[in-house]
Amino acid sequence: MFLGQYQHTIDNKGRLTIPARYRELLDTEGAYITRGFDHNLVVLPVPYFNRVSQEASRMSVTNPRARLLKRLLYGNAGLVEMDRAGRILIPQFLRELVGLDGEAVVVGVGEYFEVWSPETWADQTLQLQEAETDAQRFMDLDLSAGLE
Repeated sequence: MFLGQYQHTIDNKGRLTIPARYRELLDTEGAYITRGFDHNLVVLPVPYFNRVSQEASRMSVTNPRARLLKRLLYGNAGLVEMDRAGRILIPQFLRELVGLDGEAVVVGVGEYFEVWSPETWADQTLQLQEAETDAQRFMDLDLSAGLE
């Protein structure tokens, strides 16, 4: 499981060092990187991307929202593989899309991880620090199993 957050640099070729704890979770197949929903990037291990892709393939092509989701998911996606130094190459158009320039915050989100610009992550962190708002925001998500 991808957990925690790490600050890393992106070199001038667009390579991002993957946190050591994440490397073992990315098998030899690599991962897919694509645009996220919050002005960020998501990196999904191949098995997880395949599951998401299966769900997306069940959506009707006659549904305009399904078509938009598929364009967002697939139109911005690329297969990435780690080099021997534990780095992945983030395509330039994706770096530009989310404002990655030199620094990145890598955030574990369970089955995948996200890549944020430090500025955008700081804004996201502020949202996550609003305790009362969080209680309302997450009330409809049932996390009670196993926490009682």
